[in-house]
Amino acid sequence: MAFNIKSKSGRSSLPARREPYWSRVRTGLYVGYRKLKVGEGTWIARRQENGEKQYRALGTITDEGAFDHAVDAAKVWNDSLEQGASNTVVTVEDVCRAYVDHIKVHNSPASAADAEGRFKRLIYGTKIGHIQLPKLKTTDIKKWLNSQVDLGDDDDSDIRRAKDSANRNLNSFKAALNLALDDRLVATDAGWKTVTGFSDVGKRRTGFLDMEQRKALIDACPEDLKLLVKAMLLTAARPGELATLKVGDFNKSQGTLDLEGKTGRRTATLSTVAYQFFMEQSKGKLPSAPLLSREYGDHWNKDAWKKIFQDAVKKARLPTDTVMYTLRHVAISELIMGGMDSFIVARLAGTSVAMIEKHYGHLRHKDNARRKHHRPAWDGPQQQ
Repeated sequence: MAFNIKSKSGRSSLPARREPYWSRVRTGLYVGYRKLKVGEGTWIARRQENGEKQYRALGTITDEGAFDHAVDAAKVWNDSLEQGASNTVVTVEDVCRAYVDHIKVHNSPASAADAEGRFKRLIYGTKIGHIQLPKLKTTDIKKWLNSQVDLGDDDDSDIRRAKDSANRNLNSFKAALNLALDDRLVATDAGWKTVTGFSDVGKRRTGFLDMEQRKALIDACPEDLKLLVKAMLLTAARPGELATLKVGDFNKSQGTLDLEGKTGRRTATLSTVAYQFFMEQSKGKLPSAPLLSREYGDHWNKDAWKKIFQDAVKKARLPTDTVMYTLRHVAISELIMGGMDSFIVARLAGTSVAMIEKHYGHLRHKDNARRKHHRPAWDGPQQQ
């Protein structure tokens, strides 16, 4: 007996049953509709070859022209099997886990740990992670990529860093998807092949302030912001790490700072000039008090310093793209040009040796005379 599952009215008139109502698409390929007692019915595809039947659940399809969409999905599935793809249904998360296991053996445990860390943050247990691999669309990946960048952050340097990080995450993700393609878990890479990362975000850092510009900036800052600016130049730390410092994070006996930031907690050894600076800032304060406080004794944050800093940049007639992070770049550059080993600079700045070499390695060969007469990024409290 023939049943009409092609139209919505035809499907509505069918009695509910567990066995799907089948409609032939072409020789050996069928689309079925399972009518439920309550709610939308579900679609299923069936193919038969050499007497063997294979099935693929297509799920609920509520769009206009549901039958046609089900037929298209059945054809894609059938064609992928004919091209040698596996009939095993895997999710995006399954693919990423398999990739981690693969590179653990064929690359290194460190590479596997790096990829797994990215997938734990961005794939495992998420909406995109639950998508079946053949159903992964370009729009899914673009939405996933864009979600990693907070466009509400009006600090261009923060947006650039977020985009740079998102690009690295995309590279790991596409590597996992390409391995699944090689393993014939999917017939085509159409879902991700055309997705590209953000452009012009991983370029070498070029912003720099010479000593006269630094002095002009400090002179243009109000007294409380001067201290934060000097601390940036003396430590090469991130501004957020310095803003949250308490007096107790300054170890006077060891000459170190305990910093908490995006890479976790770390201990940075201070130069003599930096030690003297922080000794001065800690005088007469309780261990729980801010080490670098605002005018009324509270901690700094980006919202508090941003406008004041930009006003100082304008007053000092510095390049308009100068931001607080520029001072970190200046301090790292001075350390590199002073001949300090990249490993030590990376430890002090709380970043990787690879990042230091990528963005600052060229400075080692730029100015040998400068190294001979090297000065720190800021000469210390005595030049206030």
